[in-house]
Formats: sequence, C-alpha cells, structure tokens
Amino acid sequence: MLVNNSHNDPETTKKINNLVGPAFSLLVRLKKKGIGSPKMIITKASIQIYNLLQLDQNTNTCNIELRPKGIIIGFQKRLETYILVIPYYKLTIYKGSSNEYSFHKDTYFIKVLAEPQDENIHRFVTRIREEKELQHPTALNDFT
Repeated sequence: MLVNNSHNDPETTKKINNLVGPAFSLLVRLKKKGIGSPKMIITKASIQIYNLLQLDQNTNTCNIELRPKGIIIGFQKRLETYILVIPYYKLTIYKGSSNEYSFHKDTYFIKVLAEPQDENIHRFVTRIREEKELQHPTALNDFT
C-alpha cells in the first residue's frame, strides 16, 4: 500500500496498523536497539514510486521502520511524506550484484544503494530478514 502520510488521518493509520501492526513501544525500541534504518539512497523504483520521486530534483532517499508484522519504507518529496507499507508475508528482499538491495511487494519495488562499506545498511537488512523469519518461519520439507 503506497500512501501519502503527510496529514494525520485516523482511517489511514488504522489501515497501516492492521497491515503491519502498531509502532513499537519505547521499551521495545530500546530492547531492539532501534527500529529505524540509516538513510538510504534510492537507485530505482516501480513506476508508481518513480513518478513521485520525479517531483523535485533532490537526492532520492528513504528510511525503513520495523513494525511487528512488517516494514514501512518512507520517503519525502517536496513537502509531502509518502510511505510504502509492506507486511512480512508480502515482502521479498533481493541482494543485487551491483551493491543494491531491492524490497518488493506485489507491483511495487524500491532498490537502495548498499556499498560494501555501508555496514549499518547491511546489518539492518539482516535484522529485517530475521524479523520476517520470526513472524513467518518457512516450512522445512524433508524430501528424503
């Protein structure tokens, strides 16, 4: 779900909380040592997001917030804040050969730059994968 989240709309907040859960409490945030990613540079995006990114000439960056049942990828254009809400069961993460991570949900995707020296980004993506695994463990099939 791609949403303009610039204004406080209770209906939108309810939909977001139903998809990915409410924001973590302060205590949980401290235990997890933070729930937000470092700023990441967007290199490519699906057409819906790309059209929004073209609204100004600033560098396209985003942040990711962990939620109990998914993630929220947020970016700003002009004075508007947009978020892509992705529940874990719809989240697919790819590591590209060209120092990129790609986050996919249905027809939406965002690719972010992750150079080898960007250890914070790599650690955060690992945390996302671990959280996803905790929420939706893959069923192991024994083919022997």
